[in-house]
Amino acid sequence: MDVNAIFQMVPNILQGALKVGLADALVVLALFLSYSMLNVCDLSTDGCYTLGALVGTLVAMAGHPWLSIPAAMLAGAASGLVTAVLQTKMGVQSLLAGIVVNTGMYSVNMALSGFRPNLAMPSTGKLRVETIFTKAYDFLKAHAPQLTDYSIILVLLMFVTLVVLFLIFFLRTKLGLAIRATGSNADMVRSSSINPAFTTIVGLCVSNSFTALSGCLFAQQTKSYNVNMGGGIVTVALASLLIGGVIFGKHRAIPLRALGAVLGAFIFRLVYSIALQIPNAVYMVNAISSIIVIIAISGPYLKERFGIQMKRWRTGKEGGEAAC
Repeated sequence: MDVNAIFQMVPNILQGALKVGLADALVVLALFLSYSMLNVCDLSTDGCYTLGALVGTLVAMAGHPWLSIPAAMLAGAASGLVTAVLQTKMGVQSLLAGIVVNTGMYSVNMALSGFRPNLAMPSTGKLRVETIFTKAYDFLKAHAPQLTDYSIILVLLMFVTLVVLFLIFFLRTKLGLAIRATGSNADMVRSSSINPAFTTIVGLCVSNSFTALSGCLFAQQTKSYNVNMGGGIVTVALASLLIGGVIFGKHRAIPLRALGAVLGAFIFRLVYSIALQIPNAVYMVNAISSIIVIIAISGPYLKERFGIQMKRWRTGKEGGEAAC
């Protein structure tokens, strides 16, 4: 591949990374709430993402594209409710609860789809399925034709902005502060007459609704559903969340941390898209994802260790010069 061809690809790579990154950002924001705020590592994310994609696809195919959004979010909230009840009411450890729900979700998704692993939403012809993206495209074509090429990005950006604003205001409410306090110290919350089980249930329901929303949008964006489409999304989201933490730090204000989560999703997908331009990289997708995740996780630790070693080296050097 010559240099000119690579430079010609750059706008396409950026646009593709932005489309997928914005869809992923909703999952990252979901984990920002459950993992960073509530301190619960929810491993049911993969199954919940697929559930949202399936519900969004089925409702859109039934002729109700706008209804697919709340339907998918309600399905995600139901998934979060099951996970939370297993943790808080049945004594199942959080990691195990997520694994159990994620495993069972595969069968649930297969049953809801009529035991069809794949569903398609044709965008042309007599079988055309209207989605929120086709609706947005038609609207822009009639009122702002110069923006039709960016209709997908604009729709995704609108949803991401709404979720970010919701989190900023929600986490400042009394309930939001209780959720944050539960993640920091559940025993202290319990002693303050706040039920940590309730805050955990609410937090997981809200976060899983965002995860399902992401799956719904991605399925309608790609006009297809696959029962395995959510596989590995929790890994991508956690890596993106950690990248966002590196950008703005872990102890910044909520708006900056939420913005960092969105930027982390875009950066992950951008690096991923660039890496796929390497010859035969398509066969190394899992390895590329693993490398990016390792860098995202170990980067802050190695940076901290490097700073400590440099400080020791400077201290030792100054001590040696003083002795001389």
